[in-house]
Amino acid sequence: MEFFGRAIAKTRTVEFLPILLYYNHMSTQTIIFLSSGIIILLLAAVNIFLIFYLYRTNSKLDKLLEKGKIKDFKSILLAQKDRNDDLEEKIKEAFSKIKNIEDVCETTIQKVGIVRFNPFNEMGGKKSFVVALLDNKNNGFLISSLFIKDGSRVYAKTIKQGKPDYLLSNEESEAINRAMKSK
Repeated sequence: MEFFGRAIAKTRTVEFLPILLYYNHMSTQTIIFLSSGIIILLLAAVNIFLIFYLYRTNSKLDKLLEKGKIKDFKSILLAQKDRNDDLEEKIKEAFSKIKNIEDVCETTIQKVGIVRFNPFNEMGGKKSFVVALLDNKNNGFLISSLFIKDGSRVYAKTIKQGKPDYLLSNEESEAINRAMKSK
């Protein structure tokens, strides 16, 4: 058995022997030449990557500089600052106008209540009506129209904070209640 073990060991050595001899016979110039070739290929790959990256960066800069119309970044920054200042002023102005509109809306008619009725049970249909027109704070007025044989009579009453200045009929009270419930 020892004989077979030595033979296997010798064959393994014999297999690697040509490779070792090949490397031993390579001259220093050949090694330098091969390593220089590998380094040149790596540098060429890095160079191609950098050229592509430079092209991409230049195209982005062209967009930023509007294809050469703008010569430096200082003018870009100053122009942007001016635009921002203008926009801030316009935003302040818009908020001021919105506040004024909100203030005006508090006193505009926002709630409406309508009641149609027949003041005289034996005559005609519901041709008389009451309209209550109130703002957000329940201030406003009431218009009553009574249709009778001889014509039509119209009355107006002021309302402050949901309370009338004069005595109200049932229909007028109902119109005010409907107006205050509407939104």
